[in-house]
Amino acid sequence: MRKRDWFHRGKWMLMAAMATLLLAGCDNRYLVLNPKGPVAETEYRLIVLSAVLCAAVVIPVLALLAFIIYRYRDKPDNKAPYKPDWAHSTTLEVVWWGIPIVIIAILGYFTARTTFALVKPPVTDATPITIQVTSLDWKWLFTYPDQKVATVNYVEIPAGVPVQFVLTSDAPMNSFWVPQLGGQEYTMPGMAMRLWLQADHPGEYFGQGANFTGKGFAHMQFKVIAKPQAEFEAWAQNVRKTAPAMTKEDYTALAKPGLSETRTYSSYPEGLFEEIVKKNGGQEHDHSMNHDGMTHTP
Repeated sequence: MRKRDWFHRGKWMLMAAMATLLLAGCDNRYLVLNPKGPVAETEYRLIVLSAVLCAAVVIPVLALLAFIIYRYRDKPDNKAPYKPDWAHSTTLEVVWWGIPIVIIAILGYFTARTTFALVKPPVTDATPITIQVTSLDWKWLFTYPDQKVATVNYVEIPAGVPVQFVLTSDAPMNSFWVPQLGGQEYTMPGMAMRLWLQADHPGEYFGQGANFTGKGFAHMQFKVIAKPQAEFEAWAQNVRKTAPAMTKEDYTALAKPGLSETRTYSSYPEGLFEEIVKKNGGQEHDHSMNHDGMTHTP
């Protein structure tokens, strides 16, 4: 009877685990495993390598655990040798210290190589663009220094073109993250951080704030809309003709804590991003103030 009860319990536990795994695919948590740009693709390969190296440790350890529990179980006819005075094995010491050292060395090498490889975008024929990002309570402001337009809670980019995001915050620290395009980067008051991303193909990509910032944190989501270069230019031109301009008063109201729908502006106060950085303690000579878009400081 007891075996039957355990069988039914195990069956329901297995079904619950499978349902959890399958239903989890209905949200955005696995987007990081579906890369759509060169940065995300490089980071995805590093994630796979890390998983393989972890599995190389976890699977043998679990297998040894099961073997030891079975082999040395307390049973009258167990033939396992009994060695109460055994205390040291040089071979085992080499194994359980040497293998982790080798794994960490491999993972460290590939992590460092990937990190430095992603500092600058690859050289291509496409002209890169710069987009300034300001995290607010609880919304995202995007300003385009070249196109002279601004958006709230969505950002349009040209597909196949490196985009240099320059990030700051006029609210508590947050983290800018577009899982399918690359890893996250912090937005901090008084600092201008850099993150370059690229969408290989036109499409709509999910973005969000990945750092808890209070009441409206769950709503700090935005869309990244990648379009062909010609369509992106047409969009920017249409915005300049049809959308309202952002004034200093508009920004002051926008910066107040609260939620916001998507918005589009044909212009914004000149030097707004630089003012935000300096207002929160940033220095005037901050290297990220240049609009060349691709210059990185070590």
